[in-house]
Amino acid sequence: MENQLVEMGQNKRTIGHLLLEAGKLKPQDADRIVKAQQEHGLLFGDAAVKLGLITEEDIMQVVSKQFDYSCLSVGDDAIDSRVIAAFYSYGKDVETLRAVRSQLSLRWFTDNRSLVISAPERKQGTSYIAANLAVLFAQLGQKTLLIDANMRHPVQHELFRSVNKVGLSDVLVKRAGVEVIQKIAKIDNLSFLPSGTMPPNPLELLGHARFEGLIKGLEQSYEVIIIDTPAMLEGSDAQAMAAVTKGVLLVVNKNDTKIADVEQAKQQIAIAGAEAVGVVLNNTKR
Repeated sequence: MENQLVEMGQNKRTIGHLLLEAGKLKPQDADRIVKAQQEHGLLFGDAAVKLGLITEEDIMQVVSKQFDYSCLSVGDDAIDSRVIAAFYSYGKDVETLRAVRSQLSLRWFTDNRSLVISAPERKQGTSYIAANLAVLFAQLGQKTLLIDANMRHPVQHELFRSVNKVGLSDVLVKRAGVEVIQKIAKIDNLSFLPSGTMPPNPLELLGHARFEGLIKGLEQSYEVIIIDTPAMLEGSDAQAMAAVTKGVLLVVNKNDTKIADVEQAKQQIAIAGAEAVGVVLNNTKR
């Protein structure tokens, strides 16, 4: 009978079991928690929080495991804390990013697999938005690839604590193959292609038919491809990539971006034969 109960508990994977496995609770805490449940009419987790044995964050971490939702513990330095979607499954900022993901799922990724993320000017928060959206799509269970195509000012390898020795530029000049794509270990379904060796001629590499061939090939393996690019008005890199993906999500900073620059960026997108899928109003500068 004892073995049956243990097996049943393991299959259910309740919050209590997960908290014990994670070392957040000790077996001797159970009696106190059950007593608090009965006295105050609380759920198990809420009773444990009331007793000061765990925090709300502890509960959210184990709930993410209960639903097979990749989420890191706050303070885990495997990923930069600015990638908030990797750490928090709730909160205003994460919910706002989820709303962007939902709109893209409905308006773009039903018929397309790749999307350029850009901004009119530098430091509008493009990399922040790209990184968080990539994590959110992966958490949705979709096989996701994040490409750092900003070969002038790459940032994504810093956010994901990754090595940036070989990457996109090297693949485009055939010094490497797609085997340089890295798995993000603690986020299921998420892969990453860093920018690679900084080339003297990024526009020529991106404008070459080889880039289109690479993206079309990757689209056979990934459901969502998020491409972080340089600013639209500081070169033609993003425009060249937009001509391949046919879609751009523009990021603007509410304190810095000029309306005239947004309109000019939209013109560049149109010239590339692409669509401005949407505009994200952001207040983070990377």
